[in-house]
Order: sequence, then structure tokens, then C-alpha cells
Amino acid sequence: MYSNKLFTPLRYPGGKASFAPLIADVINNNKLAGGHYLEPYAGGAGVALVLLMDGVVRHIHINDADPAVAVFWRAAVRETAELIKLVASEPITMDAWHHWRSMMLGETEGTQLERGFATLFMNRTNRSGILKGGVIGGKAQSGTYRLDARFMRDELCLRLERIGLHAGDISIYEEDAHKLLLRCHQFLPSTSLIYLDPPYYVKGAGLYRNFYRHDDHAQIARLLGSRRFRRPWIVSYDNAQEIRMMYSYAHSFTYGLRYTAQQRYTGSEVMFFSERLTPPEQAQVQKVA
Repeated sequence: MYSNKLFTPLRYPGGKASFAPLIADVINNNKLAGGHYLEPYAGGAGVALVLLMDGVVRHIHINDADPAVAVFWRAAVRETAELIKLVASEPITMDAWHHWRSMMLGETEGTQLERGFATLFMNRTNRSGILKGGVIGGKAQSGTYRLDARFMRDELCLRLERIGLHAGDISIYEEDAHKLLLRCHQFLPSTSLIYLDPPYYVKGAGLYRNFYRHDDHAQIARLLGSRRFRRPWIVSYDNAQEIRMMYSYAHSFTYGLRYTAQQRYTGSEVMFFSERLTPPEQAQVQKVA
């Protein structure tokens, strides 16, 4: 139950786009098709874009508390044509890397369009797409690959064009996930699904600019498990004992997922389902992607 579809322009370690068929099955089996879909920790929004472009849901809500990620999505949705021009024409050099890195970090001022492109540039030229990581090939560009190895201009332009065609069906937020979840009932109809992929419990600090501490993870788990939270949800995590204890009230299964952050390895992850959902059979996701 894995997918090879990639509609997102962003690269993310452990990106979940391959889970889109599984999430689609949950949506269809629980009579949520044609509704709304929210990702409070969107990152590359790989699942959201597949569900929207395949017509499984009619509107997606993308949220990321990292200003660099949020501004990319605003530029991609609201200034698609202009962003495509930058992707097609801007040089991919070390001088450019330093310039766009400075803009992403807020050291250099820029427009929404420029800051959005800065995020895409760094995501596509840094190792494993990690915004806080180092450049592919090293600053001396002496590695096996160069910084433009993952900057496929034509493919990125095509993906951005597809996003532009669905711009009216995409809402962008730049909020703390917990605060957004507290008010999501205001904009999500009852026919909706929320998929949460929070920062990893064990290695999140090394991968993301916005990472969580134990209490942050626990706060989300308490909210989702409370009676006041009335929208169906799915959560995926690295398979840490602390996380399993936080979500002990929920149905769950474990699966393997291959990562390419720093080194190639297979990690164990776990997925939890709200009591309002009928989860898929575990056999559907036993195989490692």
C-alpha cells in the first residue's frame, strides 16, 4: 500500500507521500471522501497534494510553524507563475547558495516570492533536503554529487504548475500546531481528516528548525485524546516507547520506513488512529517502502 507519486516540490527525510494510498483508503472506508484534509505539520505536504490531485478530498489545509516552510507554500500557491520563472532561470552555484541561505535565515531582506524561492533552493541543494543542513557536495564542491544534483528544473516547474492549477483548493497557515488544532473545528467541516506527522521524538532536533520536547509531544497527545476534540485524526511517529505510552488509548500499528537523512537506514515507526476511525488492516503496511 505504497505510492510512487510525488507532487511536492520539497524533499523531506522520512517524507510520507508514499502513504497517500493508505490515507486514501482510510478516507474512503470512513465515508470522508470529498471532504477537507488538514496537515498541522505539513513540511512537504506530500500526502495532502496526492489526495487533492487524485480527487480524494476537495480542499487541503497546509500548516507549518517554520516561517521558511510557510512562506514557500504561500509563494507556491499565490505566486506560482513567478516562482516557476525563478526555478527555471536562477543559477545554481555556491554564490547563489550563500545568497539564498542568508535570505532564508532572515539575514537578507526579500519579498514573499524571494523568500519562498530561498526555501526551495536550500531544500533542493542541501543534503537530504534539511534546511539547517550542509550543501550537497560540501562547500568546496568536492563530493561525488554537486549542489544541483537534486534541483531538477523541469520537474520542479511541472510540480509547481500542478499546484497552481489547484490554488483555490489550498489554504496555508503558519501557526503553532496545538493552537491550530484547538480552532480547526471552525474551518474544517465534519467530513474531514487530520493527519499529523509531528517532528520525530528521538531525532527531531537534528532534522528540523522547529522541533518538540517531551511536553510538547504530550500536549498534542492529550488534546487528541480528549472528548472535546471532535475531528477524526491519524498520527505517525518514530516508534519510541514514550510516544506509545502517550497514545496508549489509540489503535496503532508499526511499520518500517527507509530514510536518507545523513545515512541510509530503515527505521521503525508507528501510526495511531482516533476512535472515530476504522483503521486499515495491519497487513496493508507491513512491507518496508
